Amino acid sequence: MDLGKFIYQRKKKEREARRAQAKIEVKEIRLRPKTSEHHLQFKVRDARRWLEKGNKVKVRIRFRGREIHYPEIAMESLKEVAEELSDVSIVEFQPSREGRSMLMILAPEKGEK
Repeated sequence: MDLGKFIYQRKKKEREARRAQAKIEVKEIRLRPKTSEHHLQFKVRDARRWLEKGNKVKVRIRFRGREIHYPEIAMESLKEVAEELSDVSIVEFQPSREGRSMLMILAPEKGEK
């Protein structure tokens, strides 16, 4: 077998495989524990749009100053966001603390896109 032909065909198959694969983006919304309800609704609406397109959404709540001593406020906000988006998403990564922020990842439901 011709080695040059073999390498060419292998590269061609790899190129086709790359073209066919789905690229999933991870979008992020950033909140604070004191984010107002109105502002939160804007962020949720953006997250819903991204999830319907098939992207994952990372919801991050950043703590400043003494806010870090009250993680239950942030946990309530994250649960509220997850509940509002439960019809178009599933919680892929449960809320957890990472340094001075709390993070949750939402993935689109299987039937979406």
